[in-house]
Amino acid sequence: MHTITIKSTTKAWAGAIPSLREATPTVNFPAERCANANAEPATEFPSTQLPIISGKIPEGLRGTLYRNGPARLERGGIRMGHWFDGDGAILAVNFTDAVATGVYRYVQTSGYQEEAAAGKLLYGNYGMTAPGPIWNQWQKPVKNAANTSVLALPDKLLALWEGGKPHALDLQTLETLGEDDLGGLTKGLNYSAHCKRDKQTGEIFNFGISPGKNATLNIYKSDSTGRIIQQAAYQLDGVPLVHDFVLAGQYIVFFLPPVRLNVLPVLIGISSYSDSLKWQPKLGTQILVIDRETLSVVSRGETEPWYQWHFANGYVDASGSVIVDIARYEDFQTNQYLKEVATGETHTPAKSTLTRVHLHPQTGKVTSIQQLLNENCEFPTVPQQNVGQASRYTYMSTSRSGTDISQEMLNAIARFDRKTETLTEADFGENRYPSEPIHAQDTQNPEQSWLLTVVYDGNSHRSEVWVFDSDRLDAEPVCKLGLPTVIPHSFHGTWNPAK
Repeated sequence: MHTITIKSTTKAWAGAIPSLREATPTVNFPAERCANANAEPATEFPSTQLPIISGKIPEGLRGTLYRNGPARLERGGIRMGHWFDGDGAILAVNFTDAVATGVYRYVQTSGYQEEAAAGKLLYGNYGMTAPGPIWNQWQKPVKNAANTSVLALPDKLLALWEGGKPHALDLQTLETLGEDDLGGLTKGLNYSAHCKRDKQTGEIFNFGISPGKNATLNIYKSDSTGRIIQQAAYQLDGVPLVHDFVLAGQYIVFFLPPVRLNVLPVLIGISSYSDSLKWQPKLGTQILVIDRETLSVVSRGETEPWYQWHFANGYVDASGSVIVDIARYEDFQTNQYLKEVATGETHTPAKSTLTRVHLHPQTGKVTSIQQLLNENCEFPTVPQQNVGQASRYTYMSTSRSGTDISQEMLNAIARFDRKTETLTEADFGENRYPSEPIHAQDTQNPEQSWLLTVVYDGNSHRSEVWVFDSDRLDAEPVCKLGLPTVIPHSFHGTWNPAK
């Protein structure tokens, strides 16, 4: 177990967010960090060989790392209202026998292209209404930001965003090919950012929320090409905020947190989605268990209130119970914190802890809730081959010991060993901020795997790719690669192994 004590808290991370680097004087930063805050906005780069800063590329690391995140949070002197509103850009880092090459490109959504041509913001989004007169709220309400996650398919890469359809991109060049309906997303059907892929069957599961007085939960099953082959729809209570779900053996499980949208202010254009979401703990957390084969409801249940953005994984144990690991918040303060990230001045503490839920699938009854770790964590993942089944290891982003989580972003990555119940943490040093860790299986040795993360160095205002031996996170990375430009903090990524 590797623990580090931070002697001082800084805002170096702010320099990695383009809107802050272009910020107007109303954004407040400590004076010593102004250089980072005023750096250039996120800049695309074509296929470029990446220099090796230290170590060497492992021989068995062959494939492509893809990452997606908000790369522009300002246009025309106006900042967007929430971190979730930023225009998406994809980073691809391809590892071959010879070298590692990188490509970084904005997703060319129609909204992005319109705003780029106009030189100003035109659309509303999750955390903002459309600029200008009130009728703009009805004419240009929400822009598909394509900024949350990615799904690598055999012939294309999907840029995912839960409020609309995915955008298809070329796997190598990242050229935007356009919106993709996957053969089943008719008008009004959205496709979430957190699909689950069963590596054994090749099946891909996902969902989308269609708003209304009572929202509709649409569930999708796709084949290995991404083509939707089965759908189901269920009405929900009000309009909850559902960001993720879990695949657990033969079940698909939704935990619906007690957050509900006040629809009227959004419809008449006087409030954003984010500001119209209300924490209602008396509703409890509602549970919906779905059979993965038929997409029919197995059970509905209810348990104590909490909020989660992300699940680590789920599986069915020997007794038939569903085990689900969650990055759990006690309330919805996390949304306010993420809103503040877009301004560069955070002050709202929002702690998430890795928590295990035991659920009886046939009744929807929760039998136990156990906090596994006390450390602040987010973006929990397991190796791709373990999705939906028991996994010894869970990887996550964490906060170093001594971090004021209201002032500083996640600044470490770690591995939780379920067998030994120990946490191993990677040391990045002060003012360095890694992205969500991505697991990559070695192509030559099934016993070996790697952990990849994109690191923003607030000391030098640079971005790098660090590769760790997954069994030695507390050791030096086996390789560090330089990137041509700063990569703003991203949300989610995936590893696409070489065929």
